[in-house]
Amino acid sequence: MKLADTMNSILRSKGRQVWSVSPNTSVFDALAMMADHEIGALLVISDNRPVGIFSERDYARKVILQGKSSKLLQVQEVMASPVISVALHNTVDDCMNVMTDSRIRHLPVVDQDRVVGIVSIGDLVKWIITAQDETIHQLENYIAGKYPA
Repeated sequence: MKLADTMNSILRSKGRQVWSVSPNTSVFDALAMMADHEIGALLVISDNRPVGIFSERDYARKVILQGKSSKLLQVQEVMASPVISVALHNTVDDCMNVMTDSRIRHLPVVDQDRVVGIVSIGDLVKWIITAQDETIHQLENYIAGKYPA
C-alpha cells in the first residue's frame, strides 16, 4: 500500500458498491437511504450519468441552516454539481490533491464514462495510514536484523 497505488487497488480492497438516487428524490428519502447504509454521500444519477453528489454537508448547509424542509426539497435543489471524478488509474496522491483542492470529501471513480466506485477522504486516509504502518514495520524489522538479506 502506497501513495502511488491506484483507485483500482482501493476499490478492489473496499468494494465497488455505489449508492445513488435520482435528482427528483426528496432530501428526506436520500437521508434515510444514507442512514440505512451508514454512508455520508449519495451519487445523483440521471440518464445513467452522474449529475451531482448529495452529502451530509449539503444537507447541513443548504437545508437545515436555511430553515428548509427535507420532505419538500428534491436532491437536485441542494446537491453539489458538477461532479468531480477520477479514473481507475489515478493514484491515492492524485485523489488527495483533487479532494484538497476542490474541498470535497467524496470522489466517484469512473471507467469509460461509467461510475465503477466511489472513494471518500476516509478511505484514502485509511489507505495511507495502513501504508505507513507497513513501512514502519518493515523498517523496524530491517533495523532489528529480521529483514531477509
